[in-house]
Amino acid sequence: MPLHESCGVFGIHGPGEDVARLTYFALYALQHRGQESAGIATTEGDSIYLHTNMGLVSQVFDEHILGHLPGNIAIGHNRYSTTGSSRPGNAQPILVSSPLGEIAVSHNGNLINAERLREELESQGFVFNTSTDSEVIAYLIASAPGRSLVEKIRYTMGRLQGAYSLAIMTNTCLIGVRDPLGVRPLCIGSLDGSHVIASESCALDQLGMQFVREVDAGEIVLIDRSGLQSFHGSTEPVNRALCIFEYIYFARPDSIIDGRRLYAARLAMGARLSQEHPVDADIVIGVPDSATAAGIGYSQASGIPFSEGLLKSRYVGRTFIEPRQHLRDIGVRLKFSPLPETLSGNRVVVVDDSIVRGTTTPRIVSLIKSAGAREVHVRICAPPLRYPCVFGIDMATRHELIAAQKSIEEIRDQIGADSLGYLSIDGLISAVGLPRDNFCLACFTGHYPVPVQLEMDKLALEAR
Repeated sequence: MPLHESCGVFGIHGPGEDVARLTYFALYALQHRGQESAGIATTEGDSIYLHTNMGLVSQVFDEHILGHLPGNIAIGHNRYSTTGSSRPGNAQPILVSSPLGEIAVSHNGNLINAERLREELESQGFVFNTSTDSEVIAYLIASAPGRSLVEKIRYTMGRLQGAYSLAIMTNTCLIGVRDPLGVRPLCIGSLDGSHVIASESCALDQLGMQFVREVDAGEIVLIDRSGLQSFHGSTEPVNRALCIFEYIYFARPDSIIDGRRLYAARLAMGARLSQEHPVDADIVIGVPDSATAAGIGYSQASGIPFSEGLLKSRYVGRTFIEPRQHLRDIGVRLKFSPLPETLSGNRVVVVDDSIVRGTTTPRIVSLIKSAGAREVHVRICAPPLRYPCVFGIDMATRHELIAAQKSIEEIRDQIGADSLGYLSIDGLISAVGLPRDNFCLACFTGHYPVPVQLEMDKLALEAR
């Protein structure tokens, strides 16, 4: 079953460009990172124009709205709620006033000290319009000491704990910020004097822009008419903690993170799965679309033919997108259709990216068996998820994580599979092909890169 996604951020400094429409196209490319709300802020040097609403990018914007977002600088945001509920007031970008003028902020990630920081700001007289940690970040920057925005951001970074990749805009500049752990990705692109920052490189491809590099962990990147400047944050990064699920599931397969294309990494995950958990079978299928590449990798390494056994409706969003569980259940039934001609009478290996609560996988297994499969062998590209994420993925509480409550054999019985195999942590790291120390593996190991409160409430700021 898929995890709950975080958010997508984008920013562009493009003199002479139609920055609102370019941001619109980039948000399309980043739609997989959040489907609850979308927003764009622009400036032409005086005022900041902002439009946000609930829904997909195509539902939030049309020609009329884009025509009223003029300027040469823009930032955009796709949201999945990780702190604060899913409601119009929590849509981003967030716009606040500061002694240096208006500031718009788009945020991907999650603060673990947001409640304490908000209490502090409220005691100083700040009135909050949202229940998000993103507004906490915006007000901290606005009120921080410093003669320049970079100084204010640097000071703020010293106060923040957790994950944050930010696109920030003023009337004169675009700024990208990545937390010292580098939990969420952020990259830089350019073309003909324009510069962009984006959660993933696939957004650059969408715009025909050249990939320049990734924003380093703990780096502040400022883009204005003078070009691009880089600044260190408040502290030098000590550890890297990129979320490993960017490779397993979150990022698009055509994106590149840390020099590794996601599609190649997922092929390698499937190949390693076939080595760690071989089985006699007739066909291999991947649960579309997130596990298709891994299914092909399993097939290639095992010699078992790959086939399409499940068809995915292109008009149903990711099943996690409705936070209420009963709506997720309906979404699963709408999402996949089995192909009996492919499955009937066969021993089937089903490759998927993860099992979280254990509510989706049984339905997938049941669908495949109802189509006539003789055996269903489930193979998972992630190790067992035993601990919640507190860095920007609304995954589940530990009590809800099936692997925290049951053995692998018990999970196999619950999902109705003939066998079940998870990729090992060592196998996952080997498939990604980057040093283990680069990643946060806390959802598998319980070893968080910073001290955390395990059972954090995403709605903790809601009732304030």
